[in-house]
Amino acid sequence: MQEALRVEHLTQTYQAKNGETAAIDDLSFSVREGEFVSIVGPSGCGKSTLLSIISGLLTPTAGSVWVYGEPVTGITPKIAYMLQRDYLLPWRTIWKNVIFGLQLQGKDTAERLSYAEELLKTYGLYEFRDSYPAQLSGGMRQRAALIRTLAMQPDILLLDEAFSALDYQTRLAVSDDVYRILRREHKTILMVTHDIPESISMSDRVLVLSGRPARLRAEHEIRFDLPERTPLLCRNRPEFSSYFNLVWKELDVYVE
Repeated sequence: MQEALRVEHLTQTYQAKNGETAAIDDLSFSVREGEFVSIVGPSGCGKSTLLSIISGLLTPTAGSVWVYGEPVTGITPKIAYMLQRDYLLPWRTIWKNVIFGLQLQGKDTAERLSYAEELLKTYGLYEFRDSYPAQLSGGMRQRAALIRTLAMQPDILLLDEAFSALDYQTRLAVSDDVYRILRREHKTILMVTHDIPESISMSDRVLVLSGRPARLRAEHEIRFDLPERTPLLCRNRPEFSSYFNLVWKELDVYVE
């Protein structure tokens, strides 16, 4: 399988009043095309900083990021970044929110708009295209935000605690929903989360980071014996608890 993303010897330091603070230290890993990889680590270990570097929003102190063999030197259309909140504009309809990124970048061609429309139809939001964000449930808003991101047709999608703003029940349903959409669209995913069950149930591989400065502590292939995998089904499998205990023990070292 082709390598989609490679992080090589990444280091990030910040200058503070009391001296230099290291956020990431010599971090290396790769993500294969079509793979769903989650990153877990203690709070404040630099997970979001890592995504900012990969997306091109932040320049690393040292090291490099490669996407399909090309170095990332700034924002690239090959990568899309989905944040914790949906950031739907309340004064725009769902349709106008979905195509906002295309309009902003001057990419609202007939072909791209048609693709965005098909996404709305395929994933159950077409009948709400003229509704406003306040008229939708939290799960539907998150789906709209995802469709807005997919409309840009990125190769790699970065998810930064993308479900953390939802209540627990909605979060479970939305994770199933988002997983199904991303698999169907054949996207390469790198997700940062503090939720161990979420990482295990959704991912092909889980990377465990150490406390700050972030280093790669462990890497786990996640496999479930299921004819058709979904996050909810994974949570009910006997191997799920084994994966959870393994990751928890590695993280527990850093819990104060």
